[in-house]
Amino acid sequence: MVVIGIDAHKRTHTAVIIDGNGRQVAVKTCGSTSKDHLTLLRWAARHDPDRVWALEDCRNMTRRLERDLLAAGERIVRVPPKLMAHARDAARTYGKSDPIDALAVARAALREDGLPVAHLDGPDREIRLLVDHREDLIAERTRAVNRLRWHLHELDPEWDPPARSLDRASNLNRVLHRLTTLPGTVARLAAALVERCRQLTDEINALGAEISKLAQQLAPTLIALPGCAALTAAKILGETAGIARFRSASAYARHNGTAPLPVWSSNRSRHRLSRTGNRQLNAALHRIAMTQARCHLPAQELIARRKAGGDGGMEALRVLKRRLSDVIYQALRADTAA
Repeated sequence: MVVIGIDAHKRTHTAVIIDGNGRQVAVKTCGSTSKDHLTLLRWAARHDPDRVWALEDCRNMTRRLERDLLAAGERIVRVPPKLMAHARDAARTYGKSDPIDALAVARAALREDGLPVAHLDGPDREIRLLVDHREDLIAERTRAVNRLRWHLHELDPEWDPPARSLDRASNLNRVLHRLTTLPGTVARLAAALVERCRQLTDEINALGAEISKLAQQLAPTLIALPGCAALTAAKILGETAGIARFRSASAYARHNGTAPLPVWSSNRSRHRLSRTGNRQLNAALHRIAMTQARCHLPAQELIARRKAGGDGGMEALRVLKRRLSDVIYQALRADTAA
C-alpha cells in the first residue's frame, strides 16, 4: 500500500506518494478544480491501486478535493496539523516547500494509527454553517452597538442606555425617536446605526429560530439534558461534526478538552482543567456545567461532595465537565442511532 500526502492551498494542491517504508515515490502539483482532481486521480492510479489519501485537516482548503475523491470511492484520512509541528525538523531536507509539507503529511499518516476518516458532509455541516453565521452577525451587531454608544455619548454624556439593552426593538425605538429631534451629522449616523442594529437583530432572531428547529430534529436527547438549550445543542452538533468518528467517550473527552491533565510530582496526585482540544466545544460544555451547578440538584451534590473531599472549586467543576462529556457522548450516539 502507498500513502498519498496532500499539501492543499487555495489555487493548487501538491501530492507526494510514499511507499510502506516512507520513501518518496512521486510528486505532482495540480489545480484545485474538479477537473484537476480527476487528473490527480488518474496519476495516482498509475502507481498503486492499493492507496490511501492523507489530507491535512484544514477543510476550508480540502473540502472540494475530499468530496471529489470520496465520490470516486477513495479512502481518505485527515491528519491533524499538530502531528506535523516538528515533521520538517526531523526530515533530512532543509527549508519549506509544498512537496516537503506534503511528504510530512504522508509520513504522519503512515506513522499514526486511528486517524479520522473523511466522509461526505451531513446535516452537522449545515447546522454549523448556520451557527457560525449567526455568531458573525452577533459580533457585527456588537460592533455597531459600540459605535452607537460613542455617538450617544457625544450627543449627551448623560445618555447611557443600560447594558445589553440595545438588542431589543422597544429600546431601539426610544433611541431613534430621540435622535430624530437632534440635528447634525452625529445624530444622523447614530440613527443609521440604530436601523442597522434593528436589521441585524431581525436576522439573528430568524436564524435562531431556524437553528432551534433543526436542533430539535437532530438532537432531541441532547436538548433534554438539563442546562442544554437548543442553540447550545446546535453548537455541540456543529463542532462535534459526527459523533461516529470518535471511538469512545474518552476520545471525545480528549477532543473537547475535558479529559484531565496530570500536573503532579512526587507523592501527591492531582489533575487540572485542560487548555487543549476544541475550545468552542469546551465553551458549550462549560455553559451547561455552570447552569447545572446553579440549578440542577445532582450536579450541585457532585460539586459539594468533591469540595468536601478537599477539591477546590475549579477541580470540582473539572470533574463535572468530564462527566458531562460522557453524558453528551451517549446522547449524541442515541440521537444518531435514532
